[in-house]
Amino acid sequence: MPSRRTVLAATAGVAASLALSGTAHANDKKLRSLISRMTLEEKVGQLFVMRVYGHSATAPDQADIDANLKEIGVRTAAEMIARYRVGGIIYFTWAHNTRDPHQIADLSNGIQQASLRQPRGLPVLVSTDQEHGIVCRVGEPATLFPGAMAVGAGGSRKDARTLGRIAGQELRAIGIRQNYSPVADVNVNPANPVIGVRSFGSEAGAVAGLVAAEVAGYQGAGVAATAKHFPGHGDTAVDSHYGFPVITHSRELWEKLDAVPFRSAIRAGIDSIMTAHIQFPALDASGDPATLSHPILTGILRGELGYDGVVVTDSLGMEGVRTKYGDDRVPVLALKAGVDQLLNPPSLDVAWNAVLKAVRDGELTEARLDESILRILRLKARLGLFDKPYVSHGGVTRTVGTPAHLAAADRIAERTTTLLVNEGRVLPLNRNTHPKLLVVGADPASPSGTTGPPTGVLAAALTALGFKATALPTGTAPSAATVAQAVAAAQDADAVIVGTYNITAAQKTLVEQLVATGRPVVAVAIRNPYDVAQLPTVPAYLAAYSWTDVELRAAARVIAGQAAPHGKLPVPVQRADDPATALYPVGYGLAYRR
Repeated sequence: MPSRRTVLAATAGVAASLALSGTAHANDKKLRSLISRMTLEEKVGQLFVMRVYGHSATAPDQADIDANLKEIGVRTAAEMIARYRVGGIIYFTWAHNTRDPHQIADLSNGIQQASLRQPRGLPVLVSTDQEHGIVCRVGEPATLFPGAMAVGAGGSRKDARTLGRIAGQELRAIGIRQNYSPVADVNVNPANPVIGVRSFGSEAGAVAGLVAAEVAGYQGAGVAATAKHFPGHGDTAVDSHYGFPVITHSRELWEKLDAVPFRSAIRAGIDSIMTAHIQFPALDASGDPATLSHPILTGILRGELGYDGVVVTDSLGMEGVRTKYGDDRVPVLALKAGVDQLLNPPSLDVAWNAVLKAVRDGELTEARLDESILRILRLKARLGLFDKPYVSHGGVTRTVGTPAHLAAADRIAERTTTLLVNEGRVLPLNRNTHPKLLVVGADPASPSGTTGPPTGVLAAALTALGFKATALPTGTAPSAATVAQAVAAAQDADAVIVGTYNITAAQKTLVEQLVATGRPVVAVAIRNPYDVAQLPTVPAYLAAYSWTDVELRAAARVIAGQAAPHGKLPVPVQRADDPATALYPVGYGLAYRR
């Protein structure tokens, strides 16, 4: 942590000249004065939110220095700030930014110190993707909550708000002040490869209520929430990381479906909205991605929806925004469309210089840049970054992963597990009549720094509940030999638990052959609840919506009868042989009989 003297020296100039805090646009005069003293290069830098490798702002590991030199042309975060004067930095697990909470706090302080020491230095807005569920960047010992679709199954706006409040408190304590959550997309396509369980569900009104509640939680805790992905990414079979999705909804359907949660977020005072790299012909027939669309971002989002907060792009390294234009054109076109923050371009040097050149050539005006910078600085002021840019180790210890927070996550998770099938009242299992359990299934890599793997977490949780559970990972595509091994192991078990993950033909074969042993089989969907449609013979089926520990432990308690299944499907599950017909409708979920 920087010393108190260093902190005071670094912040004195900015704090004394601005004395910024509070809400709305009360400080616009001071902010405009600040902007007027910035160089053009400093203005361009404020628009960028960039990745950087390393656990430290000034002394990262050599491998991270090498990665920074290769991708950014600098050695450290501090050097990147000095060269490009970036207004924001995004943390990623794979960039080695998030080892543990105290390290993250030190990194955040180092970044702030490096920026505030610059001439006319400004605080940095540090961001990350902490959606919970399958997308998280800060793992244990931080508190990890169920993901959006699980929260949708719980259906409680109070729980959504609690999630946002606790997660926001913990993010703020480690110096992260902008969170790219909640997902406001309405997932109406079971084949959606990029949203899916990251969405609260398929009903626009239900999604809207949960989005607003989570926004209130985060922003009440002093962290900017971000509704994504505008104008709506919920009905696509293409992942915009790797392709260019086209949404074929009519304007009327967009109003009734996709727009509803975003309107709700705006009414809730959302601080930032993230764009989608999707083509939406009914809203803009040009063929441009929404991120680069003036009709969508300025015409609809700013004009029709009346939104005047920060608009941030989804990552500019994604294929969906790079299909039509080069990396030098994308940031310029995004700004012309109405974007404020340019997130994670593949080459910061190319993007930064392209914006600089566009202003010097007259394609972009400096006044246009000033509009976006004012929105960004308003947000930094509202978050208190001009007054208190640093965090403390004491704050981390008092806030992150506390027993009260962890208990709240467990309670919320218990209200999300959904019982879809329970033939012959297989569940709950009794440890006296079925003491020996075999746990098999897919073991996808942990999505959020939890302990994992799923089979091991389930087995450990069930053992802690009084069973003798053995884990046998079988993978997402078990071979015939693996299936045979699981079937043989089932002979010595009183019941079998099998985790399915985006079910494949091989997983289906595994479950069918386990059912054929005559042992009670309980399947648990550890990602998409749609898996159940492929397994008509399984006697018991639970939807957990994710393979993070908190959701798996909750499922184990439901299996053991230590908790009741309260969840209700937030999406319909269609019949496998007739996709036009719902096998289980929205709101379906069984309870245990007493």
